[in-house]
Amino acid sequence: MKVAKWRDLSDDEIRQRVRELTEEVFNLRFQLSMGVAKNPSRVGQARRDLARAKTVLRERAQRV
Repeated sequence: MKVAKWRDLSDDEIRQRVRELTEEVFNLRFQLSMGVAKNPSRVGQARRDLARAKTVLRERAQRV
């Protein structure tokens, strides 16, 4: 998801997505270690999305 779309979401929605992405990254890394990952490149995508979400939350926290 692009940064512009992250900025359109509310804080609560972003926090929910952070929880989901954190769990997804954990599960994907677990699948990689077991050798059953269907799409190994998804780990990088999920990590980048997680970083974008956390960055937007931090930007909003600094403005207040």
